[in-house]
Amino acid sequence: MEEVDFDVIVIGGGVAGTVCAHQLASRGHSVALLERGPVAGSKNLSGGVFYCRVMEQVFPDFCSQAPVERRITRNVVSFLNESSAVNIDYWDERLAEPVNAVSVLRAKLDPWLAERAEEAGVTVMPGVKVDQLIVDGEQVVGVRAGDDELRSHVVVAADGVNSFIAQQAGVRAKEPTKHLAVGVKSVIQLDECVLKDRFRLGDHDGVAYAVVGDSTQTVAGGGFLYTNRDSASVGVVLRLDDLERKRLVASQVHDHFLSHPAIAPLLAGGELLEYGCHLTIEDGPAMVGHDLTRPGLVIIGDAGGFTLNTGLTIRGMDLAAGSALAAATCISAALAKGDYSQEALDAYQQALDATFVGHDMKLYAKAPRFLETERLYGDYGTLLADVFYRAFTMDAQPRTHLRTAALQAFKNSTVRVHQLIRDVAAGVRAL
Repeated sequence: MEEVDFDVIVIGGGVAGTVCAHQLASRGHSVALLERGPVAGSKNLSGGVFYCRVMEQVFPDFCSQAPVERRITRNVVSFLNESSAVNIDYWDERLAEPVNAVSVLRAKLDPWLAERAEEAGVTVMPGVKVDQLIVDGEQVVGVRAGDDELRSHVVVAADGVNSFIAQQAGVRAKEPTKHLAVGVKSVIQLDECVLKDRFRLGDHDGVAYAVVGDSTQTVAGGGFLYTNRDSASVGVVLRLDDLERKRLVASQVHDHFLSHPAIAPLLAGGELLEYGCHLTIEDGPAMVGHDLTRPGLVIIGDAGGFTLNTGLTIRGMDLAAGSALAAATCISAALAKGDYSQEALDAYQQALDATFVGHDMKLYAKAPRFLETERLYGDYGTLLADVFYRAFTMDAQPRTHLRTAALQAFKNSTVRVHQLIRDVAAGVRAL
């Protein structure tokens, strides 16, 4: 057997890469974790809502020990119009214990995960940009970074949405813009007491908003806002093809959202801590497929397309962690047998299909197509606002039954009956 520097080389120090590296090292394998940034998380704009119960399989004390921001116990779905907002505000103490989801800032979380991986025996190598895979015949046998080469039995690509490694290996072609989106985000610092009072939060509780409509100026995608310990992360996610078709500028759409009269008061008096944009996945199920391996190579996390947007929830980190756990199990078995062939590593897909990751990617495979419905980003929000306006406005005129008011609002709407029926049916099938 050819001499190697490490049993496994993992490329990328995000959630997927660090979890996979940690699990392999914990099983006694020699692992190198290569991170392009000076420290893990330094180039990651992302934060977000982390549905974190999967992390209990890795770190049983995750929520109490990791640098999480707040426990998300309120979820708000908002239909935003130019001069109105219709919100579904859901709070439930059952989401607090056991903890269902937390808000995180990746610049804090990723270094913590890298430290846990290092404690497990992983050799963490920051500041290393992998230029290409080393391939012997069809077998991936290592990586090349500048003038340096590192050899391993297995390489794990966890290098993000626009995975150069997955493209080089022929696992993924360059994705069409329909499958991708650009996220533009600001982190606004607020005094902790002000934040708790303004968002009606307990000491450790948080809220997450999912917003459609005027938040994106009709571009397919949505707005988001979630609370951290003493800041709020707020921004938009815009599907690239629709953004280009409507000839809008992502940064201007972001600024429009933050200045909306329903959003601006939530951020008033805050200080901008961070601003930036990041490529993200809009249609994860279309990207995943069943081609995630090559001889000596396994693809995990965003590099494999493991992201889900249902309109109610946006998931990536939990799916990344789940894919990492499945990959670690498969790779560990391959190392034990000394077999790194395509057939041996294809067990990863089978392991993945048996987890919540594989199940949920299939379950919500129709969600991205449903979210292409143009009426979600304008017409339905206006219709809902008109119904509520007729219910709550008192103009000294005789009132009409709510049913009559709703029918009148529907009659004045651009939405037709057959469209409503079709959209409701599509939503039921997708979600």
